[in-house]
Amino acid sequence: MKVHNFNAGPSVLPKEVVKKSAQSVINFNDTGLSLLEISHRSIDFLEIIEKATCLVKRIMNLNDDYAILFLQGGATLQFSMVPYNLMNQKAAYLDTGFWAHNAINEAKKFGQVKILFSGKNKNYTYISKNYHIPCNVDYFHCTSNNTIVGTQMKIFPKTSIPIVCDMSSDIFSRKLDFCQFSLIYASAQKNVSSAGMTIVIVKKDILGKLKKNIPSYMDYKIHIQNNSILNTPNVFSIYTSMLTLEWIENQGGLTILEKKNQYKAKLLYDEIDKNHLFENKIHKENRSNMNVSFFLKKKNLEEKFNKMWKKENIVGLDGHRYLGGYRASIYNALPLESVQFLIEIMREFEKKFS
Repeated sequence: MKVHNFNAGPSVLPKEVVKKSAQSVINFNDTGLSLLEISHRSIDFLEIIEKATCLVKRIMNLNDDYAILFLQGGATLQFSMVPYNLMNQKAAYLDTGFWAHNAINEAKKFGQVKILFSGKNKNYTYISKNYHIPCNVDYFHCTSNNTIVGTQMKIFPKTSIPIVCDMSSDIFSRKLDFCQFSLIYASAQKNVSSAGMTIVIVKKDILGKLKKNIPSYMDYKIHIQNNSILNTPNVFSIYTSMLTLEWIENQGGLTILEKKNQYKAKLLYDEIDKNHLFENKIHKENRSNMNVSFFLKKKNLEEKFNKMWKKENIVGLDGHRYLGGYRASIYNALPLESVQFLIEIMREFEKKFS
């Protein structure tokens, strides 16, 4: 049975990654042990984390000025870890969505937060480019892709201030100059791995400048010194991320994946725009290539549409509980055929009820 998985996270992974991960749970590398049983300090695991680290740097074209960490606590923990390590007095933030707003609320516990732009009064349907980053802030924080509403930053500001970016829902989906960022973090359960692990990519020279007594688990420098195994890491999720990173390279890297993602997104947005029953509320220049939100123009048709797509083995199409409507998350591993199939369902629905 073919299932079309549009879940926002945990979400679709490449089939070969799922197959290899599943096999590793039974017998990892012919060791006679399950991956779930091996020591996180064994040579087997150290090889996994080393390979995953090298793959991240190679795919993102980063040098050894950057450290790669595989941590726990999700992006939510990073909302606190970032200001704990980087905020002396003041930081600048963009309020572009629900998670960006949560990051701001956590940062306020550590110092002054200057909000350069907020889209909250417009239901986060657009991202302004008209903001100025002050020269007296410790860092600038942005969220590259907003999973709930479906907006995405297409360009990033030029500044001498360290840029921190939450890339949880679009990391490894497009080619960027990643050297423009001083710190990137991303929860893994969108484009990288299973839930329970967060990738942090940090430029080492921005750390250790504050006179703070930072708790060990919250201190990036200590995690770097301990190669991400200050405590027992999520072995399974790190292994799965390594497999996904191998898959990304085998696909041709970020340039190829970006073209595929743009094509999938264009197909779906074009259908929404011309279909008489559906609408997308996001400004066109800010539409996400990862999370496509849309609504029925006639709310009384929702029950019929829900019945139709669920009958066709489509899963995860419900919009976020805060927003309603529908959301198709079309991450790297989602096949083109799943997007085409959803479009067919939307067209069939239009014929019946337009």
